[in-house]
This record gives sequence, C-alpha cells and structure tokens, in this order.
Amino acid sequence: MIKIFGKRLISALAVLLVVSLITFFVLKWIPGDPAQLILGTEASQESLEALRESMGLNLPWTTQYWNWLVNLFHGDWGSSYIYGESVRTLILQRLPVTFSVTIFSMVIAVPLSALIGILAALFKDSPFDVLSRSLMQLGTAIPSFWLGMIFMIVFAAQLKWFPVTGYTPPSEGFFAFLHSIALPSIILAIGEMGVLIRLFRSSMLSALQQDFMQSAQVKGLPRAMAIVKYALRSAIIAPITVIGNQTAKLFGGTVIIETIFALPGIGRLLLTSVEQRDIELLQGIVLFITFMVVFINLITDLLVAAANPLIRMETGGKES
Repeated sequence: MIKIFGKRLISALAVLLVVSLITFFVLKWIPGDPAQLILGTEASQESLEALRESMGLNLPWTTQYWNWLVNLFHGDWGSSYIYGESVRTLILQRLPVTFSVTIFSMVIAVPLSALIGILAALFKDSPFDVLSRSLMQLGTAIPSFWLGMIFMIVFAAQLKWFPVTGYTPPSEGFFAFLHSIALPSIILAIGEMGVLIRLFRSSMLSALQQDFMQSAQVKGLPRAMAIVKYALRSAIIAPITVIGNQTAKLFGGTVIIETIFALPGIGRLLLTSVEQRDIELLQGIVLFITFMVVFINLITDLLVAAANPLIRMETGGKES
C-alpha cells in the first residue's frame, strides 16, 4: 500500500506542475492588461508602467512563472484585481459552499443508486429493472440547468418547500444550512444517478456470474449470504472509481447550479473571474480545483487498492 501511495503521489505532483505551467502561460496570453484593469482607462501611461513594474509584469514570462510558483509554495496565491483581497482568502471563504453541495449531492446519489442498481441486477428483466433503466436514461439526458429552473419554479416558488436562492452557513443553524443546499444538491444528485445506477447494475450482474458464486452455491451457502459476503464486495470495486471521478467532476463543475441558486461558491467565483478577466484569481481557482481533483483521485485509487487485494499484489509484489 505504501508503494501504491508513493507512485500515485508522484503522479499527482507531476500533474499539478504541468497544469500550473499550462494555466499560467495560457492565461498570460489572454488579451487584457491587469494594470489597466486596476487603475481604469483614465490612468496615465506613467502610472500604468509603475504598477506593471511593481507587480512584476515587465519581467520575462518564465521569471514571472517561477516567482508565482515560489509564492504558491509560501502560501501567497496573489491578490484579486477585482476584489482587492488575497486569492487564497477568497477561495477559502467560498470553499464550504461548494464542498457542502458536492458532498451532500453524492450522499444522496450514491446510496440511492446503489440500492436501485443492485436490486435491478438481482431482479433482472423485472418491471423494477425496466424502471431503473428508464431512470438511467432520464438522469443522463436531462440538463442540470433546465432541471434546476423547473425545480426552482415548482418546489421553491410555488410549493415554497425550499428557499429560491441564497445560502445559510452552518453557524446560523444546521437545519437551516441543510435547507438552503438541499434543492441544488438534489438536482446535482439526479444528474449523477444515471451513470451510477448503470454502473452498480452492471457490476452486480458481473459479480453474480463469477465462479465464487457458483462455488458458494455448491457449498450450500444461502444465496442471500453469498450475495452479501461475496457479490457485493466484488461489485463495489468499479463504482468506487466512478464515484471518486464524479465527486471530483462536481467539485469543479457546480458553476451552473451555483449561478442559478445564487450560491456564493467557488464555481460562481470562477465565473466572475472569467467575466472580469481577473487573471490572478482565475489561475488560483483553476490550480485549486485541479489540486482537489487530483487529491480526490488519489484517495479513490487508495480505496480501490484497499478493496481489491489483486491491485496491491500487482503493484507491490505482495500485500502490505
């Protein structure tokens, strides 16, 4: 397991370095002068040149990248041109919102998808299986922005079960906090359930056809016990990887939902940085999202290795 962690960690650090390099140089090519953005169109040429020099914008791009990378390692992510605050502070302020919506949506999606997918596999070709396949298609096909607007009109504006927009932090009451993120989380969960139901169903069908199920039947082990003891453990390995990938995707893909429901999360902050061409903030957000995706994938790989002894044996030579 230690060897697996070491290899995955080296790979993760390499990905972060490459993404930081690409992000920095691509964003530097975007038209727009940060000094002009800060001082405005009426600023004199002397003021612009002085600000560019103080910000290091007159240095070669390679030097600017190295200085930015060194500052990152020292915890200095730069300052936003628009907000006038530290990029790290802005991201950390909005992290709880995106983190809460992402985790809560997966808490809804994973158990429901596992239950529906496993039952559909156990009762293959039954009316329940047909219904589950219909849910797969709907969950995959319906756009989240359209579903969000429909749910907002029906469940928030008309039925008033949920707030239309806004976010309540946990410090103002845990149930009020859950109430404020419930509707956007449900919408995101519906979008993820189509893929997860299909995966749990196919994984369970594959597990039920393995030799160990026939061996358990020959030994006289009750079918229900064989399913719980052997089939479920085998069927959960593939979904672990996809669940990790879906969580990572949600963490960087909540822009639409956060915009619709006016949630002050990282996705909405990313949209603002793009609209205002706040390069310093944008590159900080992109790198942070990349870090979270790489970190989640690293944890996912370790969980898969822990659940599947064959991976540990292939990677490390023996179980550790």
